[in-house]
Amino acid sequence: MICVICLTPVTPDFNWTYLLSKEPECYLCIGCKEKLQVIMGETCQICGRPLDLLEAVHVEEGVCHDCCRWNESTEWKGILEANQSLFLYNDFLKETIARFKYRGDFRIAASFVSFLPKDFAKNKVVVPIPLSEERLYERGFNQVEAVLFYAKVPYLNCMVRLHSEKQSKKTRKERLQIENIFKLEQKESIMAQDILLVDDIYTTGSTLRNAAKVLKEAGAKSITSFTIAR
Repeated sequence: MICVICLTPVTPDFNWTYLLSKEPECYLCIGCKEKLQVIMGETCQICGRPLDLLEAVHVEEGVCHDCCRWNESTEWKGILEANQSLFLYNDFLKETIARFKYRGDFRIAASFVSFLPKDFAKNKVVVPIPLSEERLYERGFNQVEAVLFYAKVPYLNCMVRLHSEKQSKKTRKERLQIENIFKLEQKESIMAQDILLVDDIYTTGSTLRNAAKVLKEAGAKSITSFTIAR
């Protein structure tokens, strides 16, 4: 067995879970695990940002200044109830996700699965953030769906992306100037449901909020989100 990120040999722990599982878990080497910065401690109640990275003046009653600004808008207040992210987007994870998304290294998706919470997606309809047809053609797969595939989590593809402009190429100001970028299909499948949106990276939260707004207006009961990186 080899590490799915650095490809060095990995010796698994031979415990009962390993012996009784139908197929071996995909493992990471110790070195790669240590380079992933798991988000721990107190976080913003809405976006999941670690509060110890912020000065006290930028936090109000457990909510970061960015989320306070979102909530100042009657259009966006409460649209996205809460976000949870696994890791800080450090240089190691940035390079790993780049290999995963842009260089077609599908198996890297397996490296994140063992970090997912035990109650991940419990009693919720999971909706991955979609790629545009152009991006899907370029990459060959949706990176979010790849993680859900390895995690064996069922999901609903009920949204379509209306344009293909890369969020990574936009400035922060441009990302915050939200336009309608999603269209909903299978509306009946999300009516009165608790929805969990899943994406790879939370940056400003504009993509997730845009998707959440479309779902909310179509009758979803609540929308939370989950991302690999923050």
